[in-house]
Amino acid sequence: MTAAEESTTVISLVCDQVAARGTQPALVVHRGADWVPVNWEELLSDVRRAAAALVRLGVERGDRVVLVSPNRYEWIVADLAIQMAQAVHVPVHASLSGRQIAYQIQASGARVVLISGEEQAEKLIRDAAPLVSQLKWVAFDACPEARAHMQLVRFGELLHDIDERVAEQAQADAQRSVRADDLATILYTSGTTGDPKGVMLSQRNLASNALSSLEIFGQREGDRRLTWLPFSHIFARTCDLYTWLASGSELALADAPESVIANCRQLLPTLLNGVPYFFEKVYRFLVEQGMVDKPGALVALFGGRMRLLVSGGAPLPEHIARVYEQQGLLLVQGYGLTETSPVIATETQRHHKLGTVGRPIPGVEVQVSPEGEILTRGPHVMLGYWNDPAATAAILSDGWLHTGDLGELDSDGFLKITGRKKELIVTAGGKNIAPVHLESLLTEDPLIQQALVVGDGRNYLTALIVPDVQVLKTLAESRSIQLESDDWLSDARVRRLVKECVDQRLAVVSRYEQVQNFVLLDRPFSAERGEVTPTLKLRRSQIAANYADLIDSMYADKAAIG
Repeated sequence: MTAAEESTTVISLVCDQVAARGTQPALVVHRGADWVPVNWEELLSDVRRAAAALVRLGVERGDRVVLVSPNRYEWIVADLAIQMAQAVHVPVHASLSGRQIAYQIQASGARVVLISGEEQAEKLIRDAAPLVSQLKWVAFDACPEARAHMQLVRFGELLHDIDERVAEQAQADAQRSVRADDLATILYTSGTTGDPKGVMLSQRNLASNALSSLEIFGQREGDRRLTWLPFSHIFARTCDLYTWLASGSELALADAPESVIANCRQLLPTLLNGVPYFFEKVYRFLVEQGMVDKPGALVALFGGRMRLLVSGGAPLPEHIARVYEQQGLLLVQGYGLTETSPVIATETQRHHKLGTVGRPIPGVEVQVSPEGEILTRGPHVMLGYWNDPAATAAILSDGWLHTGDLGELDSDGFLKITGRKKELIVTAGGKNIAPVHLESLLTEDPLIQQALVVGDGRNYLTALIVPDVQVLKTLAESRSIQLESDDWLSDARVRRLVKECVDQRLAVVSRYEQVQNFVLLDRPFSAERGEVTPTLKLRRSQIAANYADLIDSMYADKAAIG
């Protein structure tokens, strides 16, 4: 990485693009019934006015500003404006409860909170009433009901009477004062266990990771990136938002996660990031429609112009990557953590190998400890955890960040993830088992939508399985099994069908890695119940707590599997 890249900030990225591209399209957003372009000059004008408005609201350098909102144009403006005001952005997942949001507001010591609208206001009024009167609140949308309980100002009203000269001064101050080492954001990791910790990322962390990602993936004239993952998560924030800023291409905001495929057909994007669950869901749709072997079916679903799909946030099953490649679409996977801004390694168009997460990106060092843990250092590594020096010291040593993931580097420099150090199951017989690998094997089968393998401290392994109901019913019909009972998931004939699938998928692993019993669930693991992270990674401890009685029953009644 050059000296110039080392000193690059998110603010310099956006200002450089405006200087270079001016009135060229920067964004495409849905307004009313139309998709409307926003050019680079218009974007910067909104950003600097919002920055000036925050300063007038009392925000000073280093202050924390919380933003709670789904993806929308105002989210992007607010993110860049907070940084231009030389404050620290604390994005919060919009799906969290009022108490969870309040925890992050209080833990970060925020002075100002931006919310999307009435839904977020109601959660906070109900679950965090004492906090409401202590802060300044800004809402993107009208909140007539909430105004009786909290002093709210509309985002648009804040910007309305900002003089352009004042806005330009805010930009000039930021360009002069914001440095690469400055704290840019605090992101609270939902994690798979324990309370969330505030990951501190600098301007250098964010900008360098975006530039390195852009360097290996490249860009083409006419590229349009469609984004739908929550910007409050570092994957979308760096790999969609800041990589777009670094490239100067065009960014389109999907209407909602459920609208991605429809938006692909409308907007004809060339680049898309997603999580494994999304790519599996599209594959299952092809299976259900009988199109999985039809040439070009997948290409057409994604609009016909897609040149690259990138999966992150959780392990990508190999069979999904194979299906996409057979269909003429390259689906590669990357690897990283919130603590690493996030990208550590990724496959690319030229360098991809099934079963790996690719090679480390430029400027990033990776090594594997004698215990098999993946370590990394470079400009992507966080500053530390907010107000938590003990947790920082536990994960950072001599510049190396201990990821907690287990892995291997092959002779070609490709990194393979073999398990999660903290997610290892240690059976009563002392066997160390990586459940993620077993779950990946199980979900290769179209019959199994989700699976969680358990068995820590037990004599054998069991699993909670979420079947694909349509596939299961179709398979039952093919075996002339008539499902008449409402409680058909406990039907012995259905269980035998699933057992055949489980045994077949785990035939490649050792005896002690076999699942000896399972329970079929009638609903997927969900974020609302705290069972998955925003990138749909399983929160093992919460799922185990939610289904503790069922798990215990599997060990009390092993014979039920037959």
